[in-house]
Amino acid sequence: MGRAKARQAAAELEALQNNLEPEEEPSRTQIKRAMEELQKLGGELVALKKSDLKRIPMSETLEVAIAEAHRLTQNEAKRRHLQYIGKVMRNEDDAAIRQALAVLDSSTDEHRKAFHQLERWRDGLMANDQNTLQDLLDHHPQADRQHLNALVRMTQKENKSNKPPTAARKLFKYLRELSQI
Repeated sequence: MGRAKARQAAAELEALQNNLEPEEEPSRTQIKRAMEELQKLGGELVALKKSDLKRIPMSETLEVAIAEAHRLTQNEAKRRHLQYIGKVMRNEDDAAIRQALAVLDSSTDEHRKAFHQLERWRDGLMANDQNTLQDLLDHHPQADRQHLNALVRMTQKENKSNKPPTAARKLFKYLRELSQI
């Protein structure tokens, strides 16, 4: 009978290990590190210009907290407020915020890729490629097709008359506004 109990206990232990492993709770140190990361991310948001902040997906509570941080002048008050921003950021989608910050940072690969895509769209539109126009409209359905066609006609007209590429710059600027880069 001793062996039967041992086998039963071993089977129960194996079942517990395979099926019902309790999830490990993060240690206090891991929690503190995560909170410090959120505070650091909040500090990056506070350092951004207002025009760049509009491009970051965030809640109204976080927007108000960042605006308040801009108003503070004393170092200790700023430090405490950054802790508050870190607390508010617990409810935010930090991955989306990091992605938006990466696109804003001109030294990142995401920004470079987005910029090259804009150049491809501009060059394709200037070559009157309908596939490029459709691709652009698929990515940005809010784009004004008539305005795009007018800019394309202006760039083609400038190219034929060998004028400076002011319309091409306007086209590229419009594409950047659409992509929010």
